Parts: sequence; structure tokens; C-alpha cells
Amino acid sequence: MTTIQYKEIQYDGHYQVEIIDEQLALDLEHFAEACGQSTDWVLKLIDYDILQITVDPQSYQFIGEDVSRARRAYRLQRDFDASLSAVAVMLDLIDEVQHLRKQLKHFH
Repeated sequence: MTTIQYKEIQYDGHYQVEIIDEQLALDLEHFAEACGQSTDWVLKLIDYDILQITVDPQSYQFIGEDVSRARRAYRLQRDFDASLSAVAVMLDLIDEVQHLRKQLKHFH
């Protein structure tokens, strides 16, 4: 199953949709742009292990799954006025709940 990530922007009553292929690799600057954030904000996500990369962020190639996680982090930060450390915990809990739901589905 293929998942397609997209970015939807509304302006003056019009919508613009940008498709982001899950397999498309983005450098740091393009990744930040796809997330609608600054590169500094992305680097903070890496510092708080919200985005888990093991190489230099300047040479890392981000993928669609990373975009989805970063956007989810931004929404949690914005909606709950949460610190990035709190967002990291929330995302870990969300991931764990999703994992448990998949296991439960598998047993039924």
C-alpha cells in the first residue's frame, strides 16, 4: 500500500495542494519548506529526538514519513502550546497507542 503525503494551503478562498511522495528524499532546506517551518525548528526536532536521524542533518535526506511526523509535532506544539519535550512524549505515546491498536486488530 502506498501512502501519499500532501500539503494543503488555503489563501483567498482557494486551495493549493502539493503532493509529497513518501519515497522522495528532501534535503534540510526543502524539508523545512515542506513542513512550513524554519531549518532551526527542524534542527530542534532532531535535538529532542522527535525526528530520529543518526547523521549530520545537513547531509540527511528526509522522506515523506518525516514530513508527516514533523507536521504532527507542529500541530501538537501549536494546539496545546506545548514545549518540544512535551511534544516528544506525546508523539511517543501516540506511536505506542497506534502500535497497540495494530496488535489488537491482528488478534481479532
